[in-house]
Amino acid sequence: MIARNRSFAAATACALGLGLLLPGHVAAQQHDHSQMDHSQMGHGATPSAAGEAAPVTPVPPLDAADRAAAFPSLARPMQHASAVNGLVVVDRLEAWNADPGTGLEWEAQGWLGTDLDRVWLRTEGEREDGHTEAASGELLYGRSVSAWWDVVAGVRHDFEPGDSRTWAAVGIQGLAPYKFEVQATALFAESGNVAARFEVEYELLLTNRLILQPLIELNVGTGLGTAEAGLRLRYEVRRRFAPYLGIVHERAFGDAADVRRLEGDSLHDTRAVAGVRLWF
Repeated sequence: MIARNRSFAAATACALGLGLLLPGHVAAQQHDHSQMDHSQMGHGATPSAAGEAAPVTPVPPLDAADRAAAFPSLARPMQHASAVNGLVVVDRLEAWNADPGTGLEWEAQGWLGTDLDRVWLRTEGEREDGHTEAASGELLYGRSVSAWWDVVAGVRHDFEPGDSRTWAAVGIQGLAPYKFEVQATALFAESGNVAARFEVEYELLLTNRLILQPLIELNVGTGLGTAEAGLRLRYEVRRRFAPYLGIVHERAFGDAADVRRLEGDSLHDTRAVAGVRLWF
């Protein structure tokens, strides 16, 4: 009993001692905590303010001047850089071996200039059994009148057949709807003769490199004319180099037919051709 009373007294004394010590201790802790620098610990800032800092140099809003500098208005929709460029294309360089003999035909064109203004040079001709049957050259100035069409004007000189002759040439060339490439030229001679040349072709992509190209060409003049239809299948080994095989049918009418009759030639001719298309 005495031991229990002593234990109870000792526990009571300890409790009283803690009661006397704890308030001072808590007050001391609170006093020391109040002296801490909260600004260095980030306790005073809200989460959103701590994560978002104002930019050093604010970005000004876009105005009309900024939009005009980024998207300048063009005088023409097809106008681009003013640099001078050039291109030479040998559309057809082909040979055949048929009655009455072997032959060689060429058609090429090139241009030098800008997107709007160009100087064009065209040439075409045909040789048969070592003799030049037809040859011509054109020097033209071309002006772009739309995104797809050019107007051309200049001179054409026929070296063969017969006596050489110079023509004034005016025409149009470009890409018609459905991607038909069209070239039409009217010719005026000093003697008063008038002629015209019309050519249309289309490229059908069978694969990325295998291309089927139908072509129709008409040459008409004062009392004479020829028509030619061809179908050529080319394979672009490289974009600049494409061999091809094809078949061509040609027919003469008018005075041209009369001349062929006098010379004993046929009025129409069908032949297989082999050639190459180049550009550089």
